Amino acid sequence: MSVWDEVVGQPAAVAELSAAASDPAAMTHAWLFTGPPGSGRSVAARAFAAALQCPLHGCGECASCHTVLAGTHSDVREVVPEGLSISVRSMRLLVQSAARRPATGRYQVLIITDADRLTENAANALLKSIEEPPEQTIFLLCAPSDHPEDVAVTIRSRCRPVPLRTPSAAAIADVLVRRDGIDPETASWAASVAGGHVGRARRLARDPVARAHRELVLGLPLRVRNLGDAFAYAGDLVRDAKAEATELSESRDAAEREELAVAMGAGGTGKGVAAAARGAKAAERDLERQQKSRNTRTQRDALDRALVDLAGFLRDALVVGSGAQVPLTHPDRDADVRRAATDWSAESVLRRLEAVLACRTALDQNVKPEIAVEAMMTALQRG
Repeated sequence: MSVWDEVVGQPAAVAELSAAASDPAAMTHAWLFTGPPGSGRSVAARAFAAALQCPLHGCGECASCHTVLAGTHSDVREVVPEGLSISVRSMRLLVQSAARRPATGRYQVLIITDADRLTENAANALLKSIEEPPEQTIFLLCAPSDHPEDVAVTIRSRCRPVPLRTPSAAAIADVLVRRDGIDPETASWAASVAGGHVGRARRLARDPVARAHRELVLGLPLRVRNLGDAFAYAGDLVRDAKAEATELSESRDAAEREELAVAMGAGGTGKGVAAAARGAKAAERDLERQQKSRNTRTQRDALDRALVDLAGFLRDALVVGSGAQVPLTHPDRDADVRRAATDWSAESVLRRLEAVLACRTALDQNVKPEIAVEAMMTALQRG
């Protein structure tokens, strides 16, 4: 067993990171993990952090490895933005805490799982620390790519890049069987339709609701026959995304509100009760803002998964229509893909694909989901 067992289909990256963890001369203070969604950027960063703290450089068995991978190590802090961005205030606090000397490990490690969500001011606060790194502090940044729109050039130029690739379907299926106990047939199917995304493959293999939603989404291009269908199915997509976000958020939001009430002395008596109540109201407002932002992001992520599936279907129609001998994104939808390739011209398929990609861009620019999805669905109907 090793901490690298969780890093799927990345032999070159694992070799580089293992060498750096065991050889101080190969180390640097800032690393940038890039790769497509599902490639395991944060998983690789977490495994590297465990290897850095481990006396045996990533054995996977010691207390350091277990606590880092579980997220409880005192010298490893992980930033997972629950809202749409990472604020300058939170980044300053994290950078200050990461500048302390390690309490039990070899390094202080700060992992930023979505560095592309840093606001401009937050990126500047991080840049100052990367330019003048505290001794024994390591920064591990994760982003979809090293493009200036994802990571500022000033930060990127001071980080050692670790590019990750899309894992193969065989590698994903293997980890689903070996680690998650999923039967080989289901694992093979889930890996083949997940687009190289390990987490998506695991969810499809385990969750019948996720499978049903995927079937609904992939059936849309051929079912939208008139404008009434377009608006009806657009409403269904947005409602499903909101329902998923609500389901994921309700129990977590309630638990956070209860924890805050206890922390602020709910039900207490004495001279300080009035002052505590005023402070609690302000803290509640801050928590409500954070929860609202997180809920919005969860809804957008759910919609984006549907749009990625639609884009994959249309890409497959182009592949089949052109006669290219390459694997399909959705091999289990071969009959529908061939029907679309027969019924639609290549130009029509491209227009539909452009509409899906434009919808993703609109959502990223804070366009109201109902408007963005309705525009996309009408374009799918027109062809």
